[in-house]
Amino acid sequence: MYIYRHIEEPVTKISKMFGAVLITGPRQVGKTTLLKRIAKNITYVTLDDPIMISSAKEHAGTFFKDNPPPIFVDEIQYAPNLFPYIKMIIDSEHKKGQFYLSGSQLFVMMKNVTESLAGRLGIIELLGLSLREIAGVKFNEPFIPTDEYFTARRKDIKEISYKDIWNIIYKGSMPQMYAESDVDWTFFYGSYVKTYVERDVRDLTQIGDESKFIKFMTVIAASTGQLLNLASVARDVNISPPTAERWLSILQTSRIVYLLQPYHNNLIKRAVKTPKVYFLDTGLAAYLTKWNTPEVLQNGAMAGAFFETFVIAEIIKSYLNKGKDISLYFYRDKDMNEIDLLILENGTLYPIEIKKHADPSKRDISAFRVLDNIPNIKRGKGGVVCMYDNLITLSNEDMVIPVKYL
Repeated sequence: MYIYRHIEEPVTKISKMFGAVLITGPRQVGKTTLLKRIAKNITYVTLDDPIMISSAKEHAGTFFKDNPPPIFVDEIQYAPNLFPYIKMIIDSEHKKGQFYLSGSQLFVMMKNVTESLAGRLGIIELLGLSLREIAGVKFNEPFIPTDEYFTARRKDIKEISYKDIWNIIYKGSMPQMYAESDVDWTFFYGSYVKTYVERDVRDLTQIGDESKFIKFMTVIAASTGQLLNLASVARDVNISPPTAERWLSILQTSRIVYLLQPYHNNLIKRAVKTPKVYFLDTGLAAYLTKWNTPEVLQNGAMAGAFFETFVIAEIIKSYLNKGKDISLYFYRDKDMNEIDLLILENGTLYPIEIKKHADPSKRDISAFRVLDNIPNIKRGKGGVVCMYDNLITLSNEDMVIPVKYL
């Protein structure tokens, strides 16, 4: 069963603007399925095929003579030597949409793209299914707590229960979990971790001890939604701080985790400067931290962190799925004022608090007043994203925002 992906629209759009299109993102999020659907009438080759990868590496000069464009090349990161030939073909033929490329190792690809295909390639990043895609919602605008957004969003709302939200947080966002009814959650994520470490991580670095890297992933998963304390993580895993930094970079590069940066400027003297870490797939984080049912996760000590992680990931997806840049931050200062999320749009900061409960109060947004005291800051509408059923005004222009409005 194919689940409609909102990113189809920007991919189709950029294929008419550039000679090549590159879809990046973690393993198993549906890059190949998406491009096969969009580019269904062109040649498909995968560099997972040993014969194809051998041909691409040993006979790069004739690869596209044997496989002429338009062509979809899957797992392109395994043959970076093809990029100069893609450049030559685009420059000589001046045609749009000749190459559709996909791959899961952004760092490797971007290095070669920067050197070979600057200005010739449109890049789109795909993550797992969004809540909108799971629910079959067609609305595809980036989340921002404005009247215009809520008016448009209200026209395409699907009701979703408290229980269903926690089932989705537990299951994660991998399309296979929703397209197939008989997927075993434990087996799926166990295989995912094994494949990720054996394929992507080995290609990016020599990790030496794979079990330690998995332990590192687990400790980071247990830190989701928290300030990153890499020194503490290094001690827990018994690795050096430089190794911890390198391994964290791998998790970022392969889009397993997202670092939310703190908002600060020269006028904010007491703001913390440490990022917060979030897993981009809550199912993977739940597997690593051994929350083995939705009910145990929902009632466990990490429930708040998982709900916050889920909301942050949904907001990120809402921007990526529209092909738009993201400017997201959080705020925390040494006086313990904290705002979970700040969305920066056109010079305006929109504050968001994230709470797993269904009874929000003005106390939840008390930290928003900090923004009013910072010179030269324009503060927009904000709100509390939570499990309450209805979109209502909480205080002045700040709203109670049901999670179904993301």
